[in-house]
Amino acid sequence: MKRVNTLLAILAAAIALWNAEAVATESKIGDLTVVQPWARATASLAKTGAAFLTIKNNGAQADRLIAVKSAVAKKTGLHQSLMEGGLMKMRPAGAIEVPAGGMVMLKPGSYHVMFMGLKAPLKKGTSIALTLVFEKAGEIEVTAQVMKIGAMGAMDMGSKKMKHAD
Repeated sequence: MKRVNTLLAILAAAIALWNAEAVATESKIGDLTVVQPWARATASLAKTGAAFLTIKNNGAQADRLIAVKSAVAKKTGLHQSLMEGGLMKMRPAGAIEVPAGGMVMLKPGSYHVMFMGLKAPLKKGTSIALTLVFEKAGEIEVTAQVMKIGAMGAMDMGSKKMKHAD
């Protein structure tokens, strides 16, 4: 019986590790780590869409995200949503500072990647390529998982354990 319990514990740990690796996406360039890029699915006639991610800076110097490229839309840019006079407004963000030893989150209601002129709808369960351009670290390509319409975080595709931090 002890062997069976040990075997089951090992099997459970292996499954948990496999699930975590299947959903936790992380890409590194220099001192920067891009964590869990994701996008929202769009309606079939939508011309705009959005993607989100977290950037951690383990270095001693700040960097800036200065551009994003993607083939899914005619134009891709960095945008910011903010409340002004009781109204939610969106505008181009320009460069986004990634502080030394800190992080920045691109999330719903804040900074985000904006797709304008989508070439096709973003469909749940697919993935899209993004090229992030940093002022100092250079360019890195990441893959964003497309979540359901209205998603508010990078929920993993099979487990409720991983959530996008606010």
